[in-house]
Amino acid sequence: MVDSQYYLPNDIGVSALHCGEAFHLLSPQEKMYAHYLSRAAWYGGLVVLLQTSPESADIFVLLQRIFRKQTPAQLEQVATAAGLSSEEYQAFLVYAAGLYANMGNYKSFGDTKFIPNLPKDKLKALVRASQAFQDQPAEMEALWDSCSCLLYSLENKQKQLGLGDKGITTYFSGNCCLEDAELTQKFLDSKKLSAYNTRLFKKDSGEKACYEVRLASAVQKDCTVEGECESCCGSFNFEDKEFTVKRGDYGPLMEKVCSYLQQAQTYAANDNQRKMLEEYRRSFTFGSVDAHKEGSRYWIKDKGPIVESYIGFIESYRDPFGSRGEFEGFVAVVNKAMSERFARLVSSAEVLLPELPWPKEFEKDTFLKPDFTSLDVLTFAGSGIPAGINIPNYDDIRQSEGFKNVSLGNVLAVAYATQKEKLTFLEEEDKDLFIKWKGPSFEVQVGLHELLGHGSGKLFVQDDNGKFNFDQSKMMNPETGEVVSSWYRGSETWDSKFTTIASSYEECRAECVGLYLCLNKQVLSIFGHEDKDAEDVVYINWLSMVRAGLLGLEFYTPESKSWRQAHMQARFVILRVLLEAGEGLVGLKEVTGQDGKPDARITLDRSKIHTVGKNAIHRFLRKLQVFKSTADVEGGRALYDNYSTVDNGGAHDFLRLRETVLLRKEDRKMFVQANTRVSGDSVELVEYEGSAAGLIQSFTERFQDDAEQLEADLLALRKRDAPCWC
Repeated sequence: MVDSQYYLPNDIGVSALHCGEAFHLLSPQEKMYAHYLSRAAWYGGLVVLLQTSPESADIFVLLQRIFRKQTPAQLEQVATAAGLSSEEYQAFLVYAAGLYANMGNYKSFGDTKFIPNLPKDKLKALVRASQAFQDQPAEMEALWDSCSCLLYSLENKQKQLGLGDKGITTYFSGNCCLEDAELTQKFLDSKKLSAYNTRLFKKDSGEKACYEVRLASAVQKDCTVEGECESCCGSFNFEDKEFTVKRGDYGPLMEKVCSYLQQAQTYAANDNQRKMLEEYRRSFTFGSVDAHKEGSRYWIKDKGPIVESYIGFIESYRDPFGSRGEFEGFVAVVNKAMSERFARLVSSAEVLLPELPWPKEFEKDTFLKPDFTSLDVLTFAGSGIPAGINIPNYDDIRQSEGFKNVSLGNVLAVAYATQKEKLTFLEEEDKDLFIKWKGPSFEVQVGLHELLGHGSGKLFVQDDNGKFNFDQSKMMNPETGEVVSSWYRGSETWDSKFTTIASSYEECRAECVGLYLCLNKQVLSIFGHEDKDAEDVVYINWLSMVRAGLLGLEFYTPESKSWRQAHMQARFVILRVLLEAGEGLVGLKEVTGQDGKPDARITLDRSKIHTVGKNAIHRFLRKLQVFKSTADVEGGRALYDNYSTVDNGGAHDFLRLRETVLLRKEDRKMFVQANTRVSGDSVELVEYEGSAAGLIQSFTERFQDDAEQLEADLLALRKRDAPCWC
């Protein structure tokens, strides 16, 4: 019997992400622009298969070949004849949908491997009975043989993503460990190279180790080529180790991305969009993060576009070291009514920022008012879809030039809809209120988290010329009462300094800002909440956070004492902080459920949120910001690791509670996204039903124009690196 956390249940939620209304309001030019950007995003999103696990690309191609020949409905008869029950066939469809939705065989939220919930011999029988196998028996047999072992394997190391013996990663070759990652980060800093678009391959050649840093680019040559001033490629000696910087990672996919971005340029609405796409193309052609930064600068200047998008190697959550970006690309249409609320929040930002619990010297010198829009997602390619985003992630741009915030409205609408009978760990009297206000309260939290969470706080920096952006002789540390003694130097960034904890720590800081500022009546009024309703929104926002902290235990691995999901670790940390505040603010007790199995109840005393709760978050949030501003890695890590600890000591047995959480967990929903298709001079929107079969159909139709070439490219890319994972 396989532990249920390693497969997706047959009744997993699958919802269609509707955007038809918003799409049909676009002009013909805007539709063309959205179409070609979507194509670029979808082809780039396939990179994630190669960033996730050695077998993901093979499994993807296997599924594509099966479903290109037979739809899920047609294949069902074949499955029955091959001896599969209806439950087993549904389990196969759910697995396939899960692989597409996560762009690999590890959950994008939690980084746990999932395997098909049907016997291996049954799946093999289905593959062999398929039309694809009948048409190409040798190729399909070889494909099955290449991935079937890893497809089902649940050896300890393969249960989750991680570096070295902690898990699986394809950001690093299989012989890399944490020390290799740290050394390479120092090398990259010395060359002023970003790790965002790289992978690391270690080769032991006799006396000393050699490292290959590979950049994602369409260009395969390492020498300077037409269109660039100089190449950053070459061989270098660093700390008695040999480093080689090479190009060409994901080459054929990067080529497709560049081609579609070029076609999108024709339909751009203005010069900022045209220049932005030109720089993105340069970035993906040559493997230049600097060009992507330049594109991001034009993107920030493109205020209030009707069609919003972003693309590239963005979030570093899934790199075990926390420095390399996973590819993602999104295209979305502005929801004007909801965006007006966010615009009002932006206008109030300069009044709200001084409310935060750190001295004004620890805040940016000027608040660069960003765009903050609510978007209906047309396309979100990558491993998963968030509810809100604050980008770009480049510290130097965010600190001095600005950023944008987006809230993904149609994602929020379906992702957080909850059925009462599936609401775990709450008292009965809280459940109706929770269902009523969960959506509106989360909207407030996302707004504050993205704009004033990720958008706040200053980093103290001494640049390469020795110039400081603060008065280092007078700046006092409010935690110690002494002069600040540490800061960021040269090309050091938040990610490169705080590495493995950077993502979760920053999410925790942003979540705390949301909790702290949602107590402000002006904020609640902006979102249309007054009086008793406003208090209910606050109560459910805080209750939702402490419940999420408990749910977060699903994403902790006791064997390696590691967290697999940045946001959920952050929420567990906040639960610990609020439990520590005492005075009956938060209650957490183990009980026996109506089914006779272990259960838990979490409660929050709403009368103490504005006093005990606010004071606890005030103290903790100030510490988080001070350690971040001053680049105090040692202090920040000690604080964060302490609250992240999951053990059975103290007032609560969190290891036992984790078992209860796993027993009663509900898997995250999967989203079915539409496709766009050019028909003559117009663009059609093709939508699908919200089911596993609908999700599968959307993916087989998404890449039908060049399916065979694309599949050949993916297999070749996978095969090239196969020896590196052993």
